[in-house]
Amino acid sequence: MISIPFGIVGAVLGHLLMGYGLSMPSMFGIVALAGVVVNDSLVMIDFANRERKLKLNAHDSILQAGVQRFRPIILTTLTTFGGLAPIIWKTSRQAKFLIPMAISLGFGILFATLITLVLVPCLYLIVEDIRAVFSKSWAWLFDHPSKIEAIEEV
Repeated sequence: MISIPFGIVGAVLGHLLMGYGLSMPSMFGIVALAGVVVNDSLVMIDFANRERKLKLNAHDSILQAGVQRFRPIILTTLTTFGGLAPIIWKTSRQAKFLIPMAISLGFGILFATLITLVLVPCLYLIVEDIRAVFSKSWAWLFDHPSKIEAIEEV
C-alpha cells in the first residue's frame, strides 16, 4: 500500500509534463494505477514470504524476491506504459476523454515501479527489524504458560 502515494506523485508529474490538468478521468486512471501498483508490490512480498517459509532470513528472502520478480514487475510496467503510449500522444478529438486517464496510469506506473523495486524491499526489512525488537522485548511475557494463564484470568 505504501507504493500507491508514489504512483499518485508519478501521475501528477505526468500531467504536469504533458500539460494536462487533473480531471475526473485522471482520477479513474489513478484508481486503476493503484490496482497495478499494489499487484506489483504483492508479487514481490508474496515471493519473499514464501522464501521465509523455507527458513531463509529476511534479508536473503527479499533479495531473492527482488532478483526473481524483477523481470515480471518490469515487464508489467513496460507493457502497460507501451500499451498506453499511443493514447497518451494521440491528438484526435475522440481521444481527448481518455488521454488524462492514460497519463495517470502510464506515468504513475513508471514512477511507482522504481519505488516498488527500491522502497518495498527496504520497508520489508524495516518491518522485520521492528518485529524482531518487539518479539525480544515481549518474550518474557510468553516464557511461562503460568503467566499467560494469569493474564487470561484478568
